[in-house]
Amino acid sequence: MKKLITSIIILTLAASCSKSFLERDPLNKRTTESFYKTPKDALEALVAVYDVLQLGGFDNIHLISEIASDNCFGGGGESDMSWKRWDRFENDINTNDGPWTKYYQGIYRANVLLANIDNVNWGADSSNKVKYVAEARFLRAYFYFDLVRMFGNVPLVTKPLDPTEYFQPQAKPEEVYKVIAEDLEFAIANLAPTPYASIAKADYGRVTHWAAEALLARVYLYYTGYYAQNDLAGVTDKVKVRGYLEELINTSGYGMIDSFPLLWQSSLANFAKEDNKETVFSIKFTSAGLKDWNKNDGNRMMVMIGIRNKTVLPYYKGWGAGSVNPKLYAAYETGDTRRTSSIISVTDENLTYNESYPQYTSFFWKKYMPMNDMKPEDVGGDFQIDNYYDYVVIRYADVLLMAAELQLDGDLGKAQDYYNQVRDRAFRNNNHRITVTNTDAGKQLIMNERRLELALEGVRYWDLLRQGVTVAKAAIDNTSADAQFNVSFRPETKGLLQIPQKQINLSNGSLHQNEGWSL
Repeated sequence: MKKLITSIIILTLAASCSKSFLERDPLNKRTTESFYKTPKDALEALVAVYDVLQLGGFDNIHLISEIASDNCFGGGGESDMSWKRWDRFENDINTNDGPWTKYYQGIYRANVLLANIDNVNWGADSSNKVKYVAEARFLRAYFYFDLVRMFGNVPLVTKPLDPTEYFQPQAKPEEVYKVIAEDLEFAIANLAPTPYASIAKADYGRVTHWAAEALLARVYLYYTGYYAQNDLAGVTDKVKVRGYLEELINTSGYGMIDSFPLLWQSSLANFAKEDNKETVFSIKFTSAGLKDWNKNDGNRMMVMIGIRNKTVLPYYKGWGAGSVNPKLYAAYETGDTRRTSSIISVTDENLTYNESYPQYTSFFWKKYMPMNDMKPEDVGGDFQIDNYYDYVVIRYADVLLMAAELQLDGDLGKAQDYYNQVRDRAFRNNNHRITVTNTDAGKQLIMNERRLELALEGVRYWDLLRQGVTVAKAAIDNTSADAQFNVSFRPETKGLLQIPQKQINLSNGSLHQNEGWSL
């Protein structure tokens, strides 16, 4: 903890995304005293906050949460024990140090920007001040939401710390969620509601009014579900969140593309391309790092879930993490286009693949799978670090399903309509509609639909936890004749991950391990 909080984080900005405003020339090292003079300085500092979104590979929250859920097993090689331990809820001391450090790095950068933005001479550019503050507060909320979901009991830091403040105690979760909600409410109020069609291409990947509304809904549903509360830490209630989603649905210009398979790069020539109208918020990646391991321009998670050790056309190689549970493949109904668009079946696709490794199931992720026709080497990169496919954090279909869930006890007609839209697109017809009701059964229909629609997008584990630890255990537990696939969710952990022992040791007694993870 001391090492993390006391580190002097210099705003050294690598060109990180040629697809968006995030591309900026690298800076030499500069201190905060010589920085924060011009609007350009402020923008570069903001880009430094965005840059943290790209960090992470084997320990990316997207991958961790899918492995921890019932969607996937750990996979990987004999020595890839971290993935297997996330799958089996086993102790591993410092496995989670990467995410912990990443999120506090992002929070630190956001706090430094927010603390120094008044020092900027804005001149005629003053309208950008509030915009940059809103974006920085959204990003701080984003980092804290991932952090508090993973670890539950975390220090709450909302400003750069003096040396006497380095050893921060763990805050109550509701205190962290209060800051998250306030930050997102500020972003909603201060980012212009620019329709999707009017957003400049150069600004794709940048925080929007709509992204803030959608993320606030996700936070609301998780907090009120996991902690069994009626509102979001006293800041936001259901009626307000419903209103935000209604505004997004009716006025944002976002919508679903016509065909589910075309959302993903595995459709190759027919791919709807990144930043399509269904992408409410995404993390941008490029191959601009060009084999430079010191940069984090590429989507390093992609190689983790690639087909292990072999190129199997049309797919490209990787390390085989997150072997897909056959139960997920079997959960799709006949005619549901999402099954073969989300998951690769070696058998059903008649692929020649004879590798054998721990927890291999013959099912791989198709979403985010590296593709041979889009491999990094073709543009001078390294397949391990330079995959350049964006990670879509929130899709419009997710917005519809969140709105449907929130309208079950509000406007049931709207709930039905939003639910229908998702299923109609999945089956390419309206013959598979199911009536939703304001009952537990109606809620379960929507949760099941979320599993199928959002499979392998980093959502499932959190959806299980917000339904309760008992529900999560019933779904995640797996018994097999092959012991390597035996999984037992440990309810004593409450689904929280192990705080890195390294951070506990550095905290001077201010950090305490989560329940169920004592060594």
